[in-house]
Amino acid sequence: MNLTDKELFRMAVKAEEHAYAPFSNFHVGAALLAKDGRVFTGVNIENSSYGATICAERTAMVKAISEGCLEFEAIAISGNGGTSWPCGICRQFMYEFCPDIRVISGEGEENLRSYALRELLPEGFKL
Repeated sequence: MNLTDKELFRMAVKAEEHAYAPFSNFHVGAALLAKDGRVFTGVNIENSSYGATICAERTAMVKAISEGCLEFEAIAISGNGGTSWPCGICRQFMYEFCPDIRVISGEGEENLRSYALRELLPEGFKL
């Protein structure tokens, strides 16, 4: 499956519908494109114990990894329909599995930007 950045971003926006964000009201969706063409979506899931909150990017990656998928091409991220770049924890989490993944976000599908994760997290940590 050859998805465009716009198509992947649309999937991230659509995923936002399932976000659980009663505290921040900031709904984030992610669409993770695996090298085999599968797409795994994720949303942010907030918790009364704020530290237990999980971001959309990690939700998508955990879903993929739990299905045996470990190779990824790109991830599109949308926050309330617009730009949302990964937090530091998510950048490090993704770096563990795919330091060269393309990260896509923007103010709507007509204004998308993408960066290699290595650009967003130079000198990422890996044992």
